[in-house]
Amino acid sequence: QVQLVESGGGLVQAGGSLRLSCAASGSIFSISAMGWYRQRPGKQRELVATITSGGSTNYADSVKGRFTISRDNVKNMVYLQMNILKPEDTAVYYCNADRVTTTQPLRIMFGVWGQGTQVTVSS
Repeated sequence: QVQLVESGGGLVQAGGSLRLSCAASGSIFSISAMGWYRQRPGKQRELVATITSGGSTNYADSVKGRFTISRDNVKNMVYLQMNILKPEDTAVYYCNADRVTTTQPLRIMFGVWGQGTQVTVSS
């Protein structure tokens, strides 16, 4: 069983910073792309940023220049550094692993999600 656990959310004032972390656990052999998504109140879940196993990144236009995604392939972790936060960044942030290959049992899992972490930005 593979689990993704997010941490680092909280309450911050506009203009402040937060760093989210996501730890993948289980008998993991490899993880392809990982990413961060968010669901704002009353909205559908949306992509924030993704990163491939090779380090290529992609960002939503709304966070470009403010957020930075990174990952540690050895520790099976992905991070989201969020700077110059705005009230409209308030959301539940979810970690995603696109394709996870496990060894015990030997299988491939698609679309693994964490439980989410709340980020609230006050004006």
